[in-house]
Amino acid sequence: MNFKEQILNGIPSVLPNKKIRDSKLSHAPVRKAVLNETEKKLSLRNALRYFPQQWHSELAAEFLEELNSLGHIYMYRFMPDYEMYARPIEEYPCNCKHAAAIMLMIQNNLDPAIAQHPQELITYGGNGSVFQNWAQYLIAMQYLAIMTDEQTLNIYSGHPQGLFPSSAAAPRVVVSNGMMIPNYSSPSDLEKFSALGVTQYGQMTAGSYMYIGPQGIVHGTAITLMNAFRKKGFYGSAVAGKIFLTAGLGGMSGAQTKAGNIVGCITVCAEVNPQAAEKRKQQGWVDELVDNLEALVSRVLLAQSNKETVSIAYIGNVVDVWETFYQKNIEVTIGSDQTSLHNPFSGGYYPTGISYADANIMMAEDAANFKVLVQQSLKQQAKSIGEHSKRGTYFFDYGNAFLLECSRAGADVLAPNKVDFKYPSYVEDILGPMCFDYGFGPFRWVCASGKSEDLEITDQIARDVMEEIKVNAPVEIQQQLQDNINWIIGAAENKLVVGSKSRILYADAEGRAKIASRFNDAIKNGQLSAAVILGRDHHDVSGTDSPFRETSNIYDGSRFTADMAIQNVIGDSFRGATWVSIHNGGGVGWGEVINGGFGMVLDGTAQAAAKLKNMLFFDVNNGIARRSWARNKEARFAIEREMERTPTLRVTLPNLVEDAVIDQLIK
Repeated sequence: MNFKEQILNGIPSVLPNKKIRDSKLSHAPVRKAVLNETEKKLSLRNALRYFPQQWHSELAAEFLEELNSLGHIYMYRFMPDYEMYARPIEEYPCNCKHAAAIMLMIQNNLDPAIAQHPQELITYGGNGSVFQNWAQYLIAMQYLAIMTDEQTLNIYSGHPQGLFPSSAAAPRVVVSNGMMIPNYSSPSDLEKFSALGVTQYGQMTAGSYMYIGPQGIVHGTAITLMNAFRKKGFYGSAVAGKIFLTAGLGGMSGAQTKAGNIVGCITVCAEVNPQAAEKRKQQGWVDELVDNLEALVSRVLLAQSNKETVSIAYIGNVVDVWETFYQKNIEVTIGSDQTSLHNPFSGGYYPTGISYADANIMMAEDAANFKVLVQQSLKQQAKSIGEHSKRGTYFFDYGNAFLLECSRAGADVLAPNKVDFKYPSYVEDILGPMCFDYGFGPFRWVCASGKSEDLEITDQIARDVMEEIKVNAPVEIQQQLQDNINWIIGAAENKLVVGSKSRILYADAEGRAKIASRFNDAIKNGQLSAAVILGRDHHDVSGTDSPFRETSNIYDGSRFTADMAIQNVIGDSFRGATWVSIHNGGGVGWGEVINGGFGMVLDGTAQAAAKLKNMLFFDVNNGIARRSWARNKEARFAIEREMERTPTLRVTLPNLVEDAVIDQLIK
């Protein structure tokens, strides 16, 4: 069968031969054995319900082997034989072009050039899944191929529940991931219910089919890092020779080294997995690999002396780097960490003093002692960061739950009040007040044609729009606009595309709507050869309620609520989104955050023009309104400005209280 026939076939009618995993690819760590005998039986029943009874005897033994040896049933036998990548939209079988666009995005998420553990259907973060198993992938793709414009596909934590009658105005797909009853949302619950095959961790953009490779976070990291250096008084060329020390090259954290090069500093990024480091080197996201500390010290000192812009991946543990740099008096200007600490004991963080291979064995076979080593290592790392900070290092938490897990390990990371952390979140210090509160966030698009020429045209359109807006923009947002104009000018030169022909920049509601409208016009008049798929990271103004990251700069006590993310997804769904998604977990961990996302297909029609204006406006301003109500002054400015532009927008504004009124009553 050809590609289209295989998609339409779904679960094959003939049992395929057993497949073995590709040893050249990175594979997910072995999950802990958490099920008792009764629960294992339930897990097998859950897996076998995808297949006809005559296959059950053979598959049951095979699936039990996967469950016992890997801690999860992936159904490797049902991996498709065709190559996995984002094809041009015309190559997908479909009755509905919008469904074909979603198939393109799903395959992009699973492209081995993009996905962290592609054969386990994990895109990034160690456990950020697109689907739980390959049967779900096959069925979902088949449903999308036969879907009409008046049906909607429900996805329950990777499981394609079915096609339901709806309307052309409704979303084509509604995705939920890990939406647990609150009392069953602990990390141990995730392990259990994931092993049972009834839920999954969708991360932020993995389970919503909107990951575009490390480019997605390169931009946010570049903006964050640029402003971190500005906070230290280093602008432009003054960052040359300054050190940014961090960790993690797997999944989206591979963006750090590329972002450092864009900003112009020396980036040292430690990575324990040699395969991940090599992959980033091959992709051009890191300049050099070093595998011993002595060579690293020599190379960094030379780079400082020459004021180089260079990214160096150290294959080893970041704790050793922090300690060695302190002993050798190597000044670290900016420090952070991007290991997957939302998943600290199952492959997200590796302790010092033990090899990568031995750690993976210990993780599965001696989980209790592995946890002890991880927490000891976190305390050790936090101690060294504290010593560097006394010398002037600006350390910020990059939203990966580093400080949260350090505190849980008993490390010295709390402020004197024993509630807050002594180091800021990057959202508290940088992205919150400088970007999110003004409505600027990660707007992204994918050219469904797969053509570089279309991407070049969209880049130019986006640049033109931002330059036009900047002419009359208030001073408060001039820097944000200029940073993004500079970004789009250098985007092609920085070779950021991996997988689909995609781009990202930070824009507010005005910018997003105007750029999208120009795209839609360009499709209509033939300037662009095919549809454009819009989306964003959930890491944005409105989409995410995350008290230790996206909403960490909300101080009215509501940062632990999740109304904004829920309202965002519901509001986007009836304002024109092609698909919407809501996740428990992502970035900072299961039970710690609720993420909402969307995808929107622009096809050059009048319907698309109307939908983009309604949906993009709400998608941003819902969050600005909430931030304004929390008394964030930047958000108050932004929402008042929007109400002046949009007479039909009426937002409840807070009345500010003088401190003295309350202080004289409560002392």
